[in-house]
Amino acid sequence: MDPLVASLKISSSGLRVQSQRMRIVSENLANVQSTGDTPGANPYQRKTITFKSEVDRALGANLVAVKNIGSDKGDYRVEFDPSHPAADENGNVKYPNVNTLIELADMREASRSYEAGLQMMVKSREMITRTIDLLRSR
Repeated sequence: MDPLVASLKISSSGLRVQSQRMRIVSENLANVQSTGDTPGANPYQRKTITFKSEVDRALGANLVAVKNIGSDKGDYRVEFDPSHPAADENGNVKYPNVNTLIELADMREASRSYEAGLQMMVKSREMITRTIDLLRSR
């Protein structure tokens, strides 16, 4: 396969997984205050995403893909608030194990990785266009 076309496919696989990563981070941030529906119930559990490298034999290159979307088994944050509808018999409310700072740092990293992949795609397209222009000028 043409190396320029291969570079487009490699960068598109990177864009795809970073987009999914941003979706997971957004879900975590949206549910940072989501408690359980009933008293003492477990709240929203933070989601995590892992990646893997896949060999594309037709392309002759490694692509990145989502390996797993799992859940963080970390402890929930517990606060004393007896007036909350999700409070247990002792007045404690379980809040999700989502740390906003970690999610924002992860979002920034995903955004920068997405931008890098996008720049790689733009450069590949420029090189393809220049190659076509050179072939036309003969």
